[in-house]
Amino acid sequence: MNALRKTVRWSFAALVPGELVLVLCVAGGVPVAPAALGTVRSAVLAPMTAATALICLDYRRHRRDGLDRRPAFLCAIADTVPAPVRRLTAHEFFLTTSFLRWVTRRGPHGVRDGDLPVPYAPGQTAVMYGFLFVSIIETVALAYLIPWPVVHAVTLVLDIWGCYFIIALHASCVVRPHVIGADGSLHLRYGALLDIRIPAARITSVRVDRQFPSGRLAVVDDKGVADMAVAGQTTVTVELNDPVRYVRALGKPAEACVFRFYAEDPASVVAALRAGGRSAGMNGPGDTPGSDSVGVARSR
Repeated sequence: MNALRKTVRWSFAALVPGELVLVLCVAGGVPVAPAALGTVRSAVLAPMTAATALICLDYRRHRRDGLDRRPAFLCAIADTVPAPVRRLTAHEFFLTTSFLRWVTRRGPHGVRDGDLPVPYAPGQTAVMYGFLFVSIIETVALAYLIPWPVVHAVTLVLDIWGCYFIIALHASCVVRPHVIGADGSLHLRYGALLDIRIPAARITSVRVDRQFPSGRLAVVDDKGVADMAVAGQTTVTVELNDPVRYVRALGKPAEACVFRFYAEDPASVVAALRAGGRSAGMNGPGDTPGSDSVGVARSR
């Protein structure tokens, strides 16, 4: 079965160049022979049928092992579909659902009763709309400047998708804020790209700390610090007693013991985390009114 699974994966990878050539031919008005279309359809149908059979067999195997229907189905998908493909597909799905939530003006995602949403999207609004304006100008300019039909069609599709991606990414940041739980836990996010959950028991201190890091999103440096900057700055620093593991935007695992992130109102974040620590009965040095830092002693 492993050999069949590898064959299916390589078959899909080999089909991508052929499908791209076919799309370019259709977009450029190049006539395609019916025999070529039939060959492509058959080439796509065969690995899809094999992949479906593999998923069904894996699903039955996981069900026999005692898993419920949903976990068994997810494990079956994970057995056949490579992790980067699953993650990219999930990104596109969450971007689309976030865009629809933003358009329909629904409330923030993942915020329960008693939780405090922490917005960060306003800090990047001007930058994102600036990118969108430049992308629109580029799309219009290239539509007039490129004379070749095939190149024109491909460039137009890519430019339109780029404009949509900018809007959807910003929308996902609006509807997926950071969240402070009623128990003092912290849920850090960056749109549909990043999701980090920090239990309250891991937090030892939090302070207002404006920094201007130059690192990439959630990349851990040699000191165990992960920056989640918005518009090139962070405003809150959270220190942990044990590192927290998470998955970066492209699927690479990482762990950090200090997180620096941007919050529109950092003082309220500090106050909320202080209140969460007090409600859990975990006070410590530095937990004084009016201070910009909170030290919370945790029993381990």
